[in-house]
Amino acid sequence: MRRVTYQHTIEYEVVNAPNLFHPQNEALLSVGRIENGRRFVVVDFNVEKHYSSEIRNYFSDHEVEAKIVTFPGGEENKTVENYLSIVRELDSFLIHRRDEPIIAIGGGVLTDVVGFVAGSYRRGVPHIKVPTTLIGYVDASIGVKTGVNFNGNKNRLGAFAAPQKVLLDKSFLKTLPKRHLLNGICEIIKLAIIKDAGLFCLLETHGAKSVDAQFQNEEGDTILDRAICGMMEELQPNLFEEDLARKVDFGHTFSYGLEIRHEAHLFHGEAVLLDIAISTLIARMRDLLSLEETGRIFHLIAELGIMLDTTILDPCLLWQSLEERAFHRNGLQRVPLPHGIGKCVFVNDLNVYEIEAAVKLLEDWTAVNHDII
Repeated sequence: MRRVTYQHTIEYEVVNAPNLFHPQNEALLSVGRIENGRRFVVVDFNVEKHYSSEIRNYFSDHEVEAKIVTFPGGEENKTVENYLSIVRELDSFLIHRRDEPIIAIGGGVLTDVVGFVAGSYRRGVPHIKVPTTLIGYVDASIGVKTGVNFNGNKNRLGAFAAPQKVLLDKSFLKTLPKRHLLNGICEIIKLAIIKDAGLFCLLETHGAKSVDAQFQNEEGDTILDRAICGMMEELQPNLFEEDLARKVDFGHTFSYGLEIRHEAHLFHGEAVLLDIAISTLIARMRDLLSLEETGRIFHLIAELGIMLDTTILDPCLLWQSLEERAFHRNGLQRVPLPHGIGKCVFVNDLNVYEIEAAVKLLEDWTAVNHDII
């Protein structure tokens, strides 16, 4: 018998790159060859509406031939068909396999799909991520997971494909409707509750003001930087998920089923926040959270102006989602629950009755405390 052993270092930078499309900003072209170079660029449809001329002028000014393809974005477009459509466009615009990286400019759905294209085309070509939504900025673009939905299942097809760089320009956030900003801040709330009590305090003090300022203020900078650093701390030692007990899976147990059933009108962060609310109440029932801590969590949600649509909560669907996640987590539930604000524990013994009780409690609390939730 002969054994093959090979180690591959994963290394990429997450870089602040303001004024990304300014002709003197070379960040977009800081990887790969420029002279006689080509770039395949996939741009979110809404980003293209705002920045079409700037993007095209940028590559023209640097004498780089660019093929720019628009992508509609949205969870309902995270499909095999759209993945193949991008591959066909790429295959008609041949790029060098190692020194002409694909560039993905858009939200989390776009960077997931384009990352999967890059990871699978010619068995892997380099790519650069440019997140343009808050949820992409603090969550989807930071890690190495890519994929598309398939056969009624979220992210059922995909791969681990590390980008060469992630370029952050928070000026994109100025173009977002408030609902999209709130969608993204749900992922920051997740991280704060389960990992970082200091971040939770920042959200309590400055979160609403930062949302109103579209994170263009100093306090918004602090929140974004702390959230990104916290996410990277969690992901870096476990990029390929050898350890399936992951703090960042908080809010991603019951949300799975909600997103699949209500894909047309429920955003990812909104589904995550409903999951967080249910998980918070289960933690309260298990005495993992005090009444005061539980109240702080729901008060923060209200202060940020986020509405929880409890009418879509079906305990049977949530239980089915948990069962599917247990398969995904190699046979154990591995559900992260907050143990005080800023810490967590993992449990493997949730039952359907706890879920039913938490849903009923959330519905009752919402009805009585409509000014709180």
